[in-house]
Amino acid sequence: MAMDRDQVLRAAAALLSRKSTATMDEVARAAGIGRATLHRHFAGRDALVRALEEFGIREFEAAFDNARLDEGPAPEALKRLVAEAEPNGELLAFLVTENQLFEGDQVDEGWARLDARVGALFRRGQLEGDIRIDLSPAWLTEAFFGLVGTCAWAVMDGRVATKDFSYMITELLLGGARRSVEN
Repeated sequence: MAMDRDQVLRAAAALLSRKSTATMDEVARAAGIGRATLHRHFAGRDALVRALEEFGIREFEAAFDNARLDEGPAPEALKRLVAEAEPNGELLAFLVTENQLFEGDQVDEGWARLDARVGALFRRGQLEGDIRIDLSPAWLTEAFFGLVGTCAWAVMDGRVATKDFSYMITELLLGGARRSVEN
């Protein structure tokens, strides 16, 4: 049986986001493969974590591309971005909580690219008058990633319905970030 690397990484992220101390054996079981197969592809936990980080950056860059962040009003682009990020929510939940595990210029550059894209979306929204100017784009970017990761945990725990993922994030983020008429 051939191993689907992306599927294994998704299974690992889902398990590790709920149980950060999971062993490689537990990761293999969660992925539906043997321990030896897992170790052939990921020499150890560090290699697996590094692969999860690289996978996460690739997946979110694709989600950002699919969301067409430069099209239409910024709040609508943000809604598309949340919807595109949803399939990777468990991965982001793991990456957000375990970010101290990641080191290296390549990783930092990947996250910097992602942060810059989200920050540019919020900056554009501010320039267009749709997003509050008293909240920095950097803070709004952190809030975006935090909300996606946190909502993914809530869905995994059964505290939030999967169908409510995008709605809850965009309503909270935009409700707090959107510039009101009174301002």
